[in-house]
Parts: sequence; C-alpha cells; structure tokens
Amino acid sequence: MSGLSVRARVTRRDFDVDLTVPPGEVLAILGPNGAGKSTLLDVVAGLLVPDSGAVLLGDKALTDTAKGIAVPAHQRAVSLLAQDALLFPHLSVEANVAFGPRSRGMRGRAATTLAREWLRAVDAEEFASRAPGSLSGGQAQRVALARALAVHPRVLLLDEPMAALDVTAAPAMRALLRRVLRGEGGRDGGMPPDSRPTGTILVTHDIIDAVTLADRVAVIEAGKVIEEGPVAAVLARPRSRFAARIAGVNLLLGTAADGGSPGLGAVEEGGAKVIGRAEDGWRSGGRAAAVFSPAAVAVHLTHPDGSPRNVFQVLIAELEDRGGIVRVRAADPAAGGAGLAADLTPAAVARLGVVPGMAVFFAVKATEVEVYPY
Repeated sequence: MSGLSVRARVTRRDFDVDLTVPPGEVLAILGPNGAGKSTLLDVVAGLLVPDSGAVLLGDKALTDTAKGIAVPAHQRAVSLLAQDALLFPHLSVEANVAFGPRSRGMRGRAATTLAREWLRAVDAEEFASRAPGSLSGGQAQRVALARALAVHPRVLLLDEPMAALDVTAAPAMRALLRRVLRGEGGRDGGMPPDSRPTGTILVTHDIIDAVTLADRVAVIEAGKVIEEGPVAAVLARPRSRFAARIAGVNLLLGTAADGGSPGLGAVEEGGAKVIGRAEDGWRSGGRAAAVFSPAAVAVHLTHPDGSPRNVFQVLIAELEDRGGIVRVRAADPAAGGAGLAADLTPAAVARLGVVPGMAVFFAVKATEVEVYPY
C-alpha cells in the first residue's frame, strides 16, 4: 500500500476506524455531528495520538502506538484546510503562502517565487500584495488553499472547506478544488510540478462536495465506519439512514424475503413487508435493504386501493421547502427522528391539508422500489 492507511482506536471518544486512501484518491468522509470525523482528521494530522493503531503514509509510519512512533504534526507532510481561512493577519497574502516553505528552510526569493506560482494556480495572484483582512471569504479561502499546498503536502485534509462561503463563492471554490485535486491548477493549468497530494481526505456535510470532488465515500457514525465505497455506489444503494438522507432517498433495512413474483424481492422488518425490484438470484434470509425516491411516494388520507404494493401508515413530522417542492417527512418512532419522505407540490399539500402531527398513508409501487442484499 503506497497511499495512506489509518487504523486507530480512541477509547474515550468511542472511536475505532480502519480506512485506506489509495494514491491520488479523494476520500469523502460523511457523518452526523459527533460521529468522529474531526477525530479522524486529528489522528491523521498528528494532533491526537490514538490509544492504539497506526497511521502509515506509504512505507513510513507517522503513528504506530505499538512501536512508540508519533511524528510531530509539523513533520508529517500533512496540510489542513478548514472552513475558516485563518490567514496570518499581519502578513501579506504572498507572505502567508511563502510562510510554510520558508519555515522549512527555503530561501526567501525561492519561497516568494513558489508562493506566486501557487497564487497563480488558485487564481489569486492579483491579491499577492493585499492584507488578508481586505479579502472576501472566497478570496481568503483560495489563499488558504495555496498556503496549504505550498509546502507540497503528501496528504491534504479538507475540513468543510466550503461551509463558511456564501452561495456564490462556494461553487467557484468547489470548481477550483476539483482542478487542483486533479493536478490541473488555475486558469492556465499551471501547477508547480509534483505538487498533487498523494491522498486527500474531505470531511463534508454537503453531498455536492462528495459528488464533485471525491472518488470514494465513507460514512462514519458513532466512531465507526458503517459503509464505504465508490460515491455513485454508496448513494445509489445506501446502507445507513444518514447516507440515504443525504442521497435524498428513502431507505428501509431488514431481512430479505420472498417478493411473491418473478423479478421481485421483499424486505421484512418488525412485521412490515416492502416489495420491490430485485436482481436475479434473490434469496430469502440475510440482511437486505429497500430504497425508493420520495418523488415516487403518493400521499393518501385513507388507505389506498389499487396498484400500489407498499402502503405505510405514518405520522407527519415536518414539511420542508425544497424549491418548488414540499418534502413531507414522517416521524420514525423507532429511531426517534425523521423517517420516510414524500415529495409533493405545494398545491397537493394544500389540497390534502397536510400538517405536522397528521396521520396519513404513504404508498409506493413495487416497480419504484429497489431491494438488494448487503
């Protein structure tokens, strides 16, 4: 393994994770608040020594508790870009970017030249002589990215890098990060040679970040990796409530059962049965999931008759404005939070009189549901 390998346990935080990032890959880390995402970054950056485990970068151990190895943070070739730029206010933009190379022994003129190259690569060369306080949020984050990359890190950690940006600056920063992470650089494509990180870990709550920037995604809940894989695969076939919610789909987990007809399978849980399209060779028994879009769900005030094969009686928990569509989300008594969702037009919501606390029926055809083992 020539990329990044992380295996760490931190008992007091109930954190126990084993992850790898192959060379050149961007791994997105998703999970709810308090899941352990920041702990993962702290362990990789050398800000936290785990109770047991190892962090390996190629054949070099950055952390190895069994051998007593804990390389200091500033010697790890790891850079962190957080949601706040945290530029040095007393230094110019150019001096901010040159600071890292100079602190590693590079002479002043060479460090300035390198800083200019990186500012050019992130489309921020025009700000070189300005003070950080005069920059907008998006401009400051571009400079912070140049500063993080100017030390030629082998590992780049991105901690919600777009979270503090406004709706106009975030897409531009996302596009820039995509170019940089693929070694394309700024407007002229000119990045310093051998500057692309060996591996990148992106912590985000925004599914757009994962879709546009990452190669793979790992979902962390309660300090454990509960699913991981290629971004498209995890979003198409989630195995956790969190992944399903950010993917915008309904997910039901249970035991595989007979679907009653060729090409159909079922998932049973707590006496309920959900029927959907299944791949050839569907077998009963074992863990299985059912997934379907909120747009495929019809809402009825009374139990519907006719073609829908799956009907759920639910209690409405909340209504969300989704830009011309109202997402009607049901309560989930088992999880103590939000459950299944249906997408309706505002006119349909008004016609049905749907409000929080109301009991209704969700219905979805079997042809709109996909069932799969996991």
